[in-house]
Amino acid sequence: MLNDVKEVLVSEEEIASKVLELANKISTDFENKELVVIGVLKGANVFVADLIRKISIPIELDFMAISSYGSSTVSSGVVKIQKDLDASIEGKYVLVVEDIIDTGLTLSYLTENLKSRGAKEIAICTLLDKPERRKAHIDVNYKGFNIPDEFVVGYGIDYAERYRNLPFVGILKEETYQ
Repeated sequence: MLNDVKEVLVSEEEIASKVLELANKISTDFENKELVVIGVLKGANVFVADLIRKISIPIELDFMAISSYGSSTVSSGVVKIQKDLDASIEGKYVLVVEDIIDTGLTLSYLTENLKSRGAKEIAICTLLDKPERRKAHIDVNYKGFNIPDEFVVGYGIDYAERYRNLPFVGILKEETYQ
């Protein structure tokens, strides 16, 4: 599995430091507010787990599974909700936690969907951002790292359901997915 990684882009230590920094800012910004953290499955599961353990205020946790990739390395642009929220977010502050923002199309769809459910405010937190690939405007409130336009895996991010368990974010060798 490690032989499939061309280079480590973000180390385990850099991720841990950034997670703490983001959690501290979120804790301050949402103090005394009813916050629902929504993890976007499956990719953000590792990030969400680490992040919420560092957030120092009470939260509710829920998950959504949304897909626009399938087994491809490129977004299809067609968004499907595969798992919806378990509870209402009406009148609550919502923090959507993503693993990576690429074109922004999926997150744009999700944000509009959540607004229609009566959330008081929606904030976006992402570990990784590829701003040069953006096709939809997304306001990212909490960002870990800007990364180049490379296909990455690790720390929850997969290619065809593999590599999620790598403790770092790495660039996948092209021959692995072509």
